[in-house]
Amino acid sequence: MSEIAKHSLENILPQLKCHFTWNLYDEESSLQDLEDRVRDQVEFLNTEFKTIMYNLFAYVKHLRGQHEVALVYLRRAEEFNLQQQDHQGTIRSMVTWGNYAWIYYHMGRFSEAQVYINKVEKLCKTFASSYRIECPEIDCEEGWALLKWGGKYYERAKECFEKALVEKPTNPEFSLGLAITLYRLGDEAPTENTIRLLRQAIQLNPNNQYVNVLLALTLQKVKNKAEVEGDQLVEEALKKTPCPTDVLCSAAKYYRNKGSLDTAIELLKKALESVPNNVYQHLQIGCCYRAKIRQIQRSRKCTTNEEEEKLREIMKNAVDHFKKVVELNINLPRACSDLACLYAITGQYDEAEYYFQKEFSKDLPPAEKQVLHLRYGNFQQYQRLSDDVAIHHYLAGLNIHGSLAEKGKLIINLRRIANKRLSENASDAVGWQLSRFIQELNTKGQSTAGGPGRGLGCPLGNPASDAGRFDPSVSLDGRGRNETSEGTGGAHHPAEQKALQRPSYQVSALQREVKETEA
Repeated sequence: MSEIAKHSLENILPQLKCHFTWNLYDEESSLQDLEDRVRDQVEFLNTEFKTIMYNLFAYVKHLRGQHEVALVYLRRAEEFNLQQQDHQGTIRSMVTWGNYAWIYYHMGRFSEAQVYINKVEKLCKTFASSYRIECPEIDCEEGWALLKWGGKYYERAKECFEKALVEKPTNPEFSLGLAITLYRLGDEAPTENTIRLLRQAIQLNPNNQYVNVLLALTLQKVKNKAEVEGDQLVEEALKKTPCPTDVLCSAAKYYRNKGSLDTAIELLKKALESVPNNVYQHLQIGCCYRAKIRQIQRSRKCTTNEEEEKLREIMKNAVDHFKKVVELNINLPRACSDLACLYAITGQYDEAEYYFQKEFSKDLPPAEKQVLHLRYGNFQQYQRLSDDVAIHHYLAGLNIHGSLAEKGKLIINLRRIANKRLSENASDAVGWQLSRFIQELNTKGQSTAGGPGRGLGCPLGNPASDAGRFDPSVSLDGRGRNETSEGTGGAHHPAEQKALQRPSYQVSALQREVKETEA
């Protein structure tokens, strides 16, 4: 093909409505993560969504440089479009044809790319257009692609489904897409609005079990909603067979939220029968086992040999599943430190150290690096009994502009070290240096708020009693309020927030002082 013809292609391709023109990819995306999720849905989702997933998977394969494999999935998408033999199937073929044209162009097969551009042009001419048309079916397909791509695209997905519903307000698929998007937006969307749209989606999609469970999960967040309705919705969804993996996993989340961990584990293991190498299901099972460990530790129930043996078995199961997560996707955020924390809880400190160092070797975003410093500091403080190393990592975490909640936990842990050291030796230099540092934060918080603070903002209390309230086996995780020790989560007083929101803690001088004192 001549350079002129190639130049013509390059002018036309950006006009096509398909995955290549929807701005779906950036360098921060984890393609392996996305590919794993889409692959499972390609194989196990209902037939009605096969075309959408085949198109999306073909685009992912293109990004991975696997163009021939991408063409295989586009052919499958085309076959499903032909099976529909209706207006929607014909219209949606334009997305598949556009993807074909782009992939052939990238392969240097320009004449074949032109064939698919001609197909798009021929169909568009029936709508008095050249290479693209405005229609709700294509808006819907774009919405599904954005929704699957990840959280940063949810708002755009919402706009696509809303646009499609303007044209066809009772379309079951469009309603389902918007309802799922609002659920995924979580607190960014009004809960009552999400509930209303989920109910509407259930009415329009009576055979879709997944949306039933999403409604149950949403109701679970609203205190004035009866738990009975949520239970009924989930039970009804699980009765239908075959039960898709996404329904099983969402139902497991519902039961995990209720504290019914054994039921959650049972459902997740059932889902694993279909997708044995699904990293997320192994992760969720591991989290459930970890929650069981904490329940036992907090209740101090291990008083007999039988109970101790049961705890050891639960710990082994947790380690096995988190180890599987690392094997399947070592780059998954916190995968290695999750495993390290479990090894620390089980007393396998060398293994814990190994996986902590693997996590430190990664190129982590600031927020994840901050969590890692918190977790490793906890390991050093409560398992290795090394205050100096723990202080170093807590201060390193404070120097990172990350999460407000994590900064609060880092400060609390520094305060506990200071209290412990001063309770053992009232003239301990490191203890006093840490105390002055924390008091500086407290003073600035009080002056801003105009009154005494609470929690982090209050003066140091009784050193011995403050340090003694910490349970090291529970606090290694550092993920969030429900998975850390008591007293380290929840909202902060305004005075505390002012102190924590300072852009950078001046801790380098303190680090030097601590190092010199310890030497």
